[in-house]
Amino acid sequence: MAQCVQSVQELIPDSFVPCVAALCSDEAERLTRLNHLSFAELLRPFSRLTSEVHMRDPNNQLHVIKNLKIAVSNIITQPPHPGAIRKLLSDVVSGSQPAEGLVANVITAGDYDLNISATTPWFESYRETFLQSMPASDHEFLNHYLACMLVASSSEAEPVEQFSKLSQEQHRIQHNSDYSYPKWFIPNTLKYYVLLHDVSAGDEQRAESIYEEMKQKYGTQGCYLLKINSRTSNRASDEQIPDPWSQYLQKNSIQNQESYEDGPCTVTSNKNSDSNLLSLDGLDNEVKVDGLPNNFRAHPLQLDPSSDSSNSIDGPDHVKSASSLHEAKKTNTGIIHGACLTLTDHDRIRQFIQEFTFRGLLPHIEKTIRQLNDQLISRKGLSRSLFSATKKWFSGSKVPEKSINDLKNTSGLLYPPEAPELQIRKMADLCFLVQHYDLAYNCYHTAKKDFLNDQAMLYAAGALEMAAVSAFLQPGAPRPYPAHYMDTAIQTYRDICKNMVLAERCVLLSAEILKSQSKYSEAAALLIRLTSEQNTWKGMDSDLRSALLLEQAAHCFINMKSPMVRKYAFHMILAGHRFSKAGQKKHALRCYCQAMQVYKGKGWSLAEDHINFTIGRQSYTLRQLDNAVSAFRHILINESKQSAAQQGAFLREYLYVYKNVSQLSPDGPLPQLPLPYINSSATRVFFGHDRRPADGEKQAATHVSLDQEYDYESSQQWRELEEQVVALVNKGVIPSNFHPTQYCLNSYSDNSKFPLAVVEEPITVEVAFRNPLKVPLLLTDLSLLWKFQPKDFSGKNNEEVKELVTSEPEMIGTEVISEFLINSEESKVARLKLFPHHIGELHILGVVYNLGTIQSSMTVDGIGAPPGCHTEKHSLSMLVRGRQDLEIQGPRLNNTKEEKTSIKYGPDRRLDPIITEEMPLLEVFFIHFPTGLLCGEIRKAYVEFVNVSKCPLTGLKVVSKRPEFFTFGGNTAVLTPLSPSASENCSAYKTVVTDSASVCTAFTSSASSVDFGIGVGSHPEVIPVPLPDTVLLPGASVQLPMWLRGPDEEGVHEINFLFYYESVKKLPKIRHRILRHTAVICTSRSLNVRATVCRSNSLEDEEGRGGNMLVFVDVENVNTSEAGVKEFHIVQVSSSSKHWKLHKSVNLSENKDAKLGSREKGKFCFKAIRCKEKEVATQSSEKYTFADIIFGNEQIISSASPCADFFYRSLSSELKKSQVQPSVHTEKHSAADAVRLIQKCSAVDLNVVILWKAYVVEDSKQLILEGQHHIILHTIGKEAFSYPQKQEPPEMELLKFFRSENTTVSSRPSVEQFSHLIKTSLHYPESFNHPFHQKSLCLVPVTLLLSNCSEADVDVIVDLRHKTTSPESLEIHGSFTWLGQTQYKLRLKGEEIHSLQLKACFVHTGVYNLGTPRVFAKLSDQLTVVETSQQNSMPALIIINNV
Repeated sequence: MAQCVQSVQELIPDSFVPCVAALCSDEAERLTRLNHLSFAELLRPFSRLTSEVHMRDPNNQLHVIKNLKIAVSNIITQPPHPGAIRKLLSDVVSGSQPAEGLVANVITAGDYDLNISATTPWFESYRETFLQSMPASDHEFLNHYLACMLVASSSEAEPVEQFSKLSQEQHRIQHNSDYSYPKWFIPNTLKYYVLLHDVSAGDEQRAESIYEEMKQKYGTQGCYLLKINSRTSNRASDEQIPDPWSQYLQKNSIQNQESYEDGPCTVTSNKNSDSNLLSLDGLDNEVKVDGLPNNFRAHPLQLDPSSDSSNSIDGPDHVKSASSLHEAKKTNTGIIHGACLTLTDHDRIRQFIQEFTFRGLLPHIEKTIRQLNDQLISRKGLSRSLFSATKKWFSGSKVPEKSINDLKNTSGLLYPPEAPELQIRKMADLCFLVQHYDLAYNCYHTAKKDFLNDQAMLYAAGALEMAAVSAFLQPGAPRPYPAHYMDTAIQTYRDICKNMVLAERCVLLSAEILKSQSKYSEAAALLIRLTSEQNTWKGMDSDLRSALLLEQAAHCFINMKSPMVRKYAFHMILAGHRFSKAGQKKHALRCYCQAMQVYKGKGWSLAEDHINFTIGRQSYTLRQLDNAVSAFRHILINESKQSAAQQGAFLREYLYVYKNVSQLSPDGPLPQLPLPYINSSATRVFFGHDRRPADGEKQAATHVSLDQEYDYESSQQWRELEEQVVALVNKGVIPSNFHPTQYCLNSYSDNSKFPLAVVEEPITVEVAFRNPLKVPLLLTDLSLLWKFQPKDFSGKNNEEVKELVTSEPEMIGTEVISEFLINSEESKVARLKLFPHHIGELHILGVVYNLGTIQSSMTVDGIGAPPGCHTEKHSLSMLVRGRQDLEIQGPRLNNTKEEKTSIKYGPDRRLDPIITEEMPLLEVFFIHFPTGLLCGEIRKAYVEFVNVSKCPLTGLKVVSKRPEFFTFGGNTAVLTPLSPSASENCSAYKTVVTDSASVCTAFTSSASSVDFGIGVGSHPEVIPVPLPDTVLLPGASVQLPMWLRGPDEEGVHEINFLFYYESVKKLPKIRHRILRHTAVICTSRSLNVRATVCRSNSLEDEEGRGGNMLVFVDVENVNTSEAGVKEFHIVQVSSSSKHWKLHKSVNLSENKDAKLGSREKGKFCFKAIRCKEKEVATQSSEKYTFADIIFGNEQIISSASPCADFFYRSLSSELKKSQVQPSVHTEKHSAADAVRLIQKCSAVDLNVVILWKAYVVEDSKQLILEGQHHIILHTIGKEAFSYPQKQEPPEMELLKFFRSENTTVSSRPSVEQFSHLIKTSLHYPESFNHPFHQKSLCLVPVTLLLSNCSEADVDVIVDLRHKTTSPESLEIHGSFTWLGQTQYKLRLKGEEIHSLQLKACFVHTGVYNLGTPRVFAKLSDQLTVVETSQQNSMPALIIINNV
């Protein structure tokens, strides 16, 4: 139980005190009423004796009584009505609330830190009032009257005669059978005569003389002259007299109007309880005292006859009674009690009580105890057992024969007043009242045995109860507290006697005693036992009693040695529930709030919901609307496990309460709403217009949109592209203040800088909502909340805060979404737009909306109804307006040491854009843009550039990582064909019709790579868009052709284009703008082309110089039939090189048109020659010679767009790849030079372009596709491919545990490279006729030409001896021999040609291979000699004929 102000040793004596009646004449009552007090009330503050008093017990031992208190009350002849007592108790509890500034105890138990009120004054007030308002009963005498004060005034005509009348009246009330109430202790009640004298108005001498007369008649011990009213009440209160009465009158006053919100007040009088009778402050205001000397016929706790017969305290009539109560409040608040009394009068009253107690009451009690004791002793002459036996024998009629079941249904017999058992009880009660607990216990114990023997259960229970209390209060504690006595008494009262009032008294006393012994567990069990829902108190609901007892039980659990926190919380919830049923809303709310501390945040979500819901309802009932909103908010924001119906109920309740709150302050700031959840960090901001949808063949650039998912790699690619073009524009340097353009800001983007938005371009904010409930949420009139600060460049800053979206959108236009429905447990994004019309600083604060819900039945009812009608009807009743802020936490900082050791977050400024001046705005449309291509296929499309702003734009460029995919054509108009319709079959190429006779030889032309934007030091990725006049005016549009070439690898390709443009007017904030486009192309296989180049053995060319080469080209159709391609035609093979050109085709096939069906392979052979010396001499380093060998009747000019464009782009991308590969760093420069020299002689710079057409059948129509493949030939003898080669994974090798000895990279040239140093050629007649019959030896002259292919001096050794490695070689070569010198040593200068005249000798006819000379070569300054492989390339066959 909670701590009490009084200890139990003080509480019990104060609860059971001697009762004294007061009977006043009308005049005496009038004198006390001048002080707004009745006579009994006048005495109350002074009713406790200030000193110890003494009396003698029956054994003549001196007994000391400490702090004795007496209870004086007016005589009332009707018992109090139970309903009125209940009303009084309810008002006492509701009138006692915890103090506002009270500091609660903090109890730490395990994981819990609880703030708990240490005291419960409402319980103490209830207990005190309950004990004082108990009606007197026949089975006990504790609250029976021991004495009666007869009070008359000295101003009466015949005061002594008045005393006689009062005495007769008292006698009549006590002894007349018409009056069963009040109860009197013994027949000869002590009468004490009090003469009241008004000092200020009365005659003092007369009063003294009357008093003398009284002393003569009643004795000095039986009368008293009490002088009061020493001053008049209308005197100015020049001195402040204390008011000791207020605390007593307020304690039980029903003046606190707050309690009337909870229950009706139909009681007509103010109640002030004293002992068992309650005298009333407002008695004379209600009832006129006409002829009767005393108005004692109606008890002050009688209910008003007009009140509800059912005595309901929760009835609906409390409104009318509350108004009458406010009147009573007004009349009583200004009353000063004891206004006519001085401090001397206070002392007189105190002295009067002392005199009455010392001289009147205590002697009377002492005498009565002696008399009762004597009666008992006289009876003890017989033995107790015999006495009991004879009593049962002769008093058979008194104890009826009843079974135990019958006993359980009755309270047993009733004793007559003179029964000896009752005399024992009387003596016990008297001893108890004067604190003689030893004697009291003995008497109770004796009486208990007698009552039990007689089966008088009510009497026995009373004796057991008081015996237990007496045993506890005995000084020195000779025996332990007999708790089982109390348990038996409670069970008897409750189950057999059906008297809940007495049972409750037992529980209250026993619980206090157990608590004082720290037996909290037993006390809690005792308290809980009496709180059953079925228990009723004579028809009255037991809710208030149960609530108070459950609360005390909860305090017992928390005060244990090991606090039982969850039991505390559970019983507080039960107490709160019962308080609520009893109409005690404030106490119910307090209990739930205290229990909430335990359940909060422990995962008991359903319990938490129930508590919060109840707190919300109780707070709303008590008009604590903020608390109500907060509680309902908690239910909604936690992840609720409730059913959908329950959640719907919670939400409706919240909206209802919230609406009431908002109506109280309609002009106040918009409050924060708890639903739906907003994931602030997922908020995305997009700057710019929405992308236009595709219009037929017109497809808008994809750019950036909120529909695209964020991809880190992709964003890095876009950043690199932008940096490339910005660096090019700024002469190769990226400016220090450069920040990549970000059109869409999200949690992954860099939001540390203020983003820039352009005036008149919309800002879209995507807000991520989540509905955690199982019921749908309806948001209406949803819009953004913002603050804007216009900034003029004139320097004036005037801040304009606009938080209401209803304001005129002069600065910022705001889009409003009229209805936004979020289904149950759905996550949904809303895109809200702002339209800035002025430059300045914008701050987006949050969203504002009406929150509501829709009924599930509404969708059914709404069928066929006008759209929105139900929603509108619903929104009138259940929509509330509020806001939610968008607060985004920036990224965690982790750069400096300080940031790493502490938790710091950077700024996130995505919602704080700066609105800048107008900028040009480009839109790009692609016309006839394909989605699927064959590998290498050329397709012509168109690009339309539109300036949709009011500013001209310039400096338009496009940058891409795949420049080989597209071209806008060359820099010169001559090189760029006008339109596809200019040629046969609508070719994308520039074509010329040719004469069929000149098929085999090549047509040559030349072009510079500079014309196609591929120059020295240029950036092939950045391509300027050829705008006319380089400026696009506002509203203007330009269409440009764009050629596309399908990538060489099959599959899906994403190709990024970044368009860069600037404003003509240079602006400080934004330098440039960009537009992105991602093209997705799916390529399918077409042709695989591979080529090799080797030296020709023939040395003749047009110039008579050596250096012809043969180019072998293999073309394979690898297309699958899925693409619908019937066949490929190779229409032209072109070469492009600075030094070489294709001369003619040496195909033996007569088929001019090279067709390739599915999976077919074709082989082509071409002769390549060096370009003419004069051509090479006049060429700049970037001039390429193009040669076209055509197989059809139409020449494609390969040096014009788009053929040359794609060739140059593939060339530059190839060069880029080769630059990436690291070169091996060598230490010896000479060796490196040698390598370079030798490599150069085997290098060839020849590029081959294969142009083809493919015939496709699609929808029974034949289409012709065209395309080109490129092969770049670098080295003689090395095969080159048109398609990228897949890297084979390396084979698995054994793990080596030792380091290989030779780890240095060899810097020597390879054997293969050496073999290309010297080119050899044998010149001889193909057939030679010799008359062998004339001359047996045939001599044939043979010329061996040695050509140095390098630019360095080469030492050559020619060895004519045959190899003798195997017998086969001897057989082959043995038939002829070389005559003359067998070995020659020569030095050939750079690119020198030397001829050796040799003679071959044959002995008979046949076919011979002359290719036997072995040639060794080495650089003059090198040591290594390597044999050339030239002679093994082709056999040199000669036929020797006999003539």
